[in-house]
Amino acid sequence: MIEFRGVTKRFDDGTIAVNGLDLVVEAGTITVFVGPSGCGKTTSLRMVNRMVDPTSGTVLVAGEDVSTVDPPRLRRGIGYVIQQAGLFPHRTVLDNVATVPLLSGWKRAAARSRAAELLERVGLPADLGKRYPAQLSGGQQQRVGVARALAADPPVLLMDEPFSAVDPVVREGLQDELLRLQAELDKTIVFVTHDIDEAVRIGEKVAVFREGGVLAQYAPPAELLAHPADDFVASFVGKDRGYRSLSFVDASGVEVAAARVVGEAVASGAWQVLADADGRPRGWVSPDGAVVPGGSLYERGGPVRGALDAALSSPSGLGVVVDADGRLVGVVEAHQVLDAIASSRG
Repeated sequence: MIEFRGVTKRFDDGTIAVNGLDLVVEAGTITVFVGPSGCGKTTSLRMVNRMVDPTSGTVLVAGEDVSTVDPPRLRRGIGYVIQQAGLFPHRTVLDNVATVPLLSGWKRAAARSRAAELLERVGLPADLGKRYPAQLSGGQQQRVGVARALAADPPVLLMDEPFSAVDPVVREGLQDELLRLQAELDKTIVFVTHDIDEAVRIGEKVAVFREGGVLAQYAPPAELLAHPADDFVASFVGKDRGYRSLSFVDASGVEVAAARVVGEAVASGAWQVLADADGRPRGWVSPDGAVVPGGSLYERGGPVRGALDAALSSPSGLGVVVDADGRLVGVVEAHQVLDAIASSRG
C-alpha cells in the first residue's frame, strides 16, 4: 500500500506542484494519476521513490515513511518505467533487463536467466535479447522497459506516461499486456497519463488532478464517468463520458442473431459475413457480391461498449460477434444494444 498524508511540494521559485495530497493506493491494484500538464501527477509519482522529496507531509510505502529509507535501497524495491523506456543504448536488451538484479547482488548467470524469463513474459522472443535498443521498435523498447522494472520482482511499480510515445495500435497492445501481467503478478502500480481513455481502461481507481496540484476526484472509473465531482472533472473526462461509461456495463442482455456466412464472395441480395475455413470473420460480402472490410469485432462476454461499436462501425449495420478464439458467433444490431442498455438502467 502507498499512502500520501497531507503531502505538499513547493519548489524554490514558489511554484506549488502538489498541494495537500491525501490519497491511499491499495496494495495489488492499478491506480492511475491523470490530469492536464503541470497538475502535479508526475511529481506525486516521483515522491514515492524519492526522486522528489515533499516540502511537507508524509509518503509511506507498506507503512514505512520513505523519507527514513536510504534512496538506493528504496528504489531497488520499486520498479520504474518511463516514457521512451530509458534503456542503456550500449547494452544488449538482455543486459538492460539484468541491470537491477546485478545491482542487487545477483550472480551474472542468474540475472541473465531472470532477464530471459521476463522477456518471454512481456511477449518478446528470446532472440531479441542479443540486440541493442536502437534495433527495436518503440513498442518493443517499452516492453523491455517493463521487463527491466520487474526484474528484481518489486512489489511496487511506478509508470510515468510509459506508452505515450507509441502509436495508438501499439499503445492498446501494451495496455493489454500490462493488464495481463497484473493479473499474473498482482503488483501495486501507480500509472501516470494525460489520456483519460487510457486511465479508465487500465485503472482500478483514477485520481484526477487539477492545476495547482490539487486532487479533484479519486474514484473507480465507472463512478468517475457517471458522477464527476465538479465541472472541472466533467470537462476533463469529456462530453462523451456516457459512451465511455458503457465499458462498465454488462452486455449479457444483448441478443446475438445468426449470421449469413460464406466462404467466398457471392452476390445474394443481402449482407453476408466472409469467413475462413476455421470460422474466423475476414470481412463482409455486400448484396452485389463485393468484398468489403468489416468493422470492429465484439468478443462475446465483453462490455456493452464493444457490442455497440461493432454495430456502428460495420458497413452492414450488423456487429460481428466472435468467441475468445476469434471464431464467428453471430451478429448484433445497434438498436438491440441500445435496448439492452435501457433495460440495464431499469
